[in-house]
Amino acid sequence: MHTVLFCPPTYFEVRDVKNPFMQPGNPVDRERAEQQWHALRTAFQDAGFQLETIPAVPDLEDMVFAANQTFVGKSPKIGKFIVPGHMRHESRRREVPHFVEWFRGRGYQVVELALDGDYLEGHGDLLWSVDFSLIWAGFGFRSSRGGVGRFAHRMSELGLEVVPLELTDHQFYHLDTCFAPLTPRGVLLYPAAFSDQALAAIHARCSRVYEVSRDEALKFVCNGVSANRRFLTPHLPRSVAEALDREGLEPVLVDTSEFEKSGGSVACLKLFLE
Repeated sequence: MHTVLFCPPTYFEVRDVKNPFMQPGNPVDRERAEQQWHALRTAFQDAGFQLETIPAVPDLEDMVFAANQTFVGKSPKIGKFIVPGHMRHESRRREVPHFVEWFRGRGYQVVELALDGDYLEGHGDLLWSVDFSLIWAGFGFRSSRGGVGRFAHRMSELGLEVVPLELTDHQFYHLDTCFAPLTPRGVLLYPAAFSDQALAAIHARCSRVYEVSRDEALKFVCNGVSANRRFLTPHLPRSVAEALDREGLEPVLVDTSEFEKSGGSVACLKLFLE
C-alpha cells in the first residue's frame, strides 16, 4: 500500500503575501479548514493509501502545505532518499529542518545540494510522472533555473531523468498550479503558463495533453492529484471531466476553499512517500 504524508492545519493562516492568491485581509476559517483537511485525508484513504502525519509547529503557518519542503525519491543506487528544499521565503525555510528530521528518523538518505543562492521548492515544482519514469521540474518563480539545473545533475548521477520546464506566468508560481500528470502518457495543463520550449518538451513525452482555460486553472484544477485510478480535484469543469473519462480516471471532488486562500489545494497539501 502506498503512503501519503500530511501536516495538520493547526497553525494555518494567511499571514503575508507570498503568491498572487494570498490576501492578508481574507481570514481563514480554522474550523472549516480542519474539516476540509480531514475530508482530504479520507479521500486518499478511500483511494487505497496509508496515511502518515508530521506534527504541525507553532509559528509555521504554511507547514500544512507538505509538498514543498522536500523532494522524495528512490534510486537503485542509494535506495529511498529526500532532497531538502531551499525556499524563496524565509518563513518557509524554517519548515524544512522539521521535515528533514522526520525523514531521517525513518531511514531516508538525505541528499544535500550545494544550491549557493539558488532555490528549489520540493514537490511544488518537482513532479514525478505517474509511472515514475521521469521528474518534471518547473522553474522561474519559486525554484530557480540554477536550482533545477543542480537538482537535474544530481538526479542524473542517481539514474533519474529530469525534464526542466520554464514557467512564464507569475499567477502560476509552482508547476503543480498549472500541470497535473494523469496517466503515464496523459497530462492536464494550462498552456499559457509555459514557455514554448517547455510545451515542446511536454508534447515530446506525452501523447495526450489536455488543456484547460485560465479561469479553470485559477480554480486549481491542475492542482488535482492522480491517485490509484482516481483524480482528486477541487473543481470539475467539463474539460477536466472529459479528460479524466478518456484517461479512465474516476473524479473525486474535494473542497479545499480555505487552503485556496493561500494559493494551494490538493497537491500542495499532500506528500507521497513512494
